Amino acid sequence: QKMLRIRMLGGRPLRPPTSVARVKLLNPKECTGVTLLPGYRVRGFCATPINRGLPPKQAMYDPALEKDNCGVGMIANLRKEESHRIVKNALQVLERMAHRGGCGCEVNTGDGSGLLVTIPDTFYRIKMKEQGISLPPKGEYGTGLIFFSQKQAVRDQCIAVIEKHCEAKGFKVIAWRDVPTDNKSIGPSALASEPRIVQLFVAPKSPLEPTALETELMILRRLFEREIRGIGEVGKGTESIDDDDFYPCTLSSKTIVYKGMLTPEQVREYYLDLQDERFETFLALVHSRFSTNTFPSWNRAQPMRMLCHNGEINTLKGNANWMAARESAISSPRLGPERTRQMLPVIDKSQSDSGSYDNVLEFLYHGSDRSLAECMLMMIPEPWQNDGVITDKRKAFYKFYSNVMEPWDGPAMIAFTNGDVIGATLDRNGLRPSRYYIVDRDGSGEPDEVILSSEVGCLQEVLATETVIERGRLRPGQIFMVDLNAGVIVRDDELKLQIEGNAPYGEWLRRMVPLEDVVRA
Repeated sequence: QKMLRIRMLGGRPLRPPTSVARVKLLNPKECTGVTLLPGYRVRGFCATPINRGLPPKQAMYDPALEKDNCGVGMIANLRKEESHRIVKNALQVLERMAHRGGCGCEVNTGDGSGLLVTIPDTFYRIKMKEQGISLPPKGEYGTGLIFFSQKQAVRDQCIAVIEKHCEAKGFKVIAWRDVPTDNKSIGPSALASEPRIVQLFVAPKSPLEPTALETELMILRRLFEREIRGIGEVGKGTESIDDDDFYPCTLSSKTIVYKGMLTPEQVREYYLDLQDERFETFLALVHSRFSTNTFPSWNRAQPMRMLCHNGEINTLKGNANWMAARESAISSPRLGPERTRQMLPVIDKSQSDSGSYDNVLEFLYHGSDRSLAECMLMMIPEPWQNDGVITDKRKAFYKFYSNVMEPWDGPAMIAFTNGDVIGATLDRNGLRPSRYYIVDRDGSGEPDEVILSSEVGCLQEVLATETVIERGRLRPGQIFMVDLNAGVIVRDDELKLQIEGNAPYGEWLRRMVPLEDVVRA
């Protein structure tokens, strides 16, 4: 294995032998032109088993405290009108937030950037037809980008496991597609750890309704992900597989993620799909990562599977420990015992705080009948305990769920989507900016597009002032959501009124026995 030396925390290198971060040259033949900056040399060391691909705990660095501070953007068309314009505008929003992201010891190696969009069915249908493959109808197949090792032997092992689980779960592998990329602009560290990016297409052998299909795709992804990562080796006498060798960005029938260890400006250049005018979407999430006291990598770039996160989760250790403690008693009537077991452990320990949050959000949403917004409010409640304005009914909702889930406290702003709704919430600390525009592009007097980002002015050249019908910002504890199926914006109070009325939370609370009463008895 070859390694590249990079700067550690505080702007200066630690003394050898702890002065290096692991950056595997996955394909040495393609990386022969990599030039190290002056003062950098090849070194190596062993990573810990749990945090493969990261340095071990040393000095002030602890891989268990991987966190992100970043820039987030969101665009959604309320009429679900797909266009390449939204892709271009989203990438411009991303590029305008380059200062909110970070770069490594080379200015052309980013901490991570990416884009989440709805599946561009027409574009993929054209591309697969060129290979003589016909895709099932829109919404009846799943797809996603997977980061593989550049080593053919390791890649073949992973593909064998994936295809085995597809067969066992009743899915047919339609095709594997090599995703076209152009790596001329990326820096030495990103190039040295660049994965082989392949797109997987699968379809259920028996028809599934949309919600069930999404859940089954998520379980399928978790099954092969757990086996490939968990066993360390796939088969006897084979090479070990770590986090740098395998990472599935998504597997969904609704959304897909293009991301990497890139600067915001490099996303458009690197992924050639995004340059094609036929690549269309009606929503987009973008993210520029600043890895706070952490190391950048291809798989820790965002968006994650359901969200983008600006900030950090400062209660992460407690949240993760409580989640693990509950796993022995977790049950899901919607999934049943067997499929619930297949989703455990909920949190992938190799992920950052954002990835851990995404793991839990995904589990809550697919493992229950709760809406995505309700799951978000469970995890990031507003400051309700001493608020004299919040109604008793709403306080009952928050108090009930405080027995189920501890708050994931930031500061944090999280934009989220499942392909049917898209929105953002600001935690109760309120320390991460989130500003939005509501736009009427065709002069009808009705809103038709929503733009939200960590910065104002991201689209000022292409967004005419007269088309803006409302400007605003998220306040501490607020949530803002767009229901794309209904084509409406759902405001904070309206959304919380809906959710607090879903169940008799006050009655359930009255049936609870306080712990102090049990102790006294």
